[in-house]
Amino acid sequence: MTESSASSVKRERRKSLFLQEIIAIIRDLAEQEPVIADIYVSNVDISPNSGICYVYFSSFKEPGQEVFLKALDVLKLYKTSLRKNFVQRVNMRYGPELVFLFDAAKERERIVNDLLNKIHDELPPVDDTGNDE
Repeated sequence: MTESSASSVKRERRKSLFLQEIIAIIRDLAEQEPVIADIYVSNVDISPNSGICYVYFSSFKEPGQEVFLKALDVLKLYKTSLRKNFVQRVNMRYGPELVFLFDAAKERERIVNDLLNKIHDELPPVDDTGNDE
């Protein structure tokens, strides 16, 4: 295993751990703040030096970006305590700065899936007998 692949494996493990812990922390916060229950963590990315943790959110409700912006106000209020809780859970000396972002890719995915479902519903049923008549 080369040094670069070993470091990429290490980085992916760290991202996975960060994702698990961030999801747990946000779930705990959602019990206290109902507006947080309308969003979910869709992805986590970290900077090369692990100084910044980008947390991507998507929404169960439409329009997703508006729901996220409402929740973002609450997330900003709890940012310091979320970071402290995260550092304790991951057992790090210095925790990364948490940056909350809306996951536009998930929103596009949801729109495409809705369109495909609509097209599927509008198509006539397929005759399984093999006759074209």
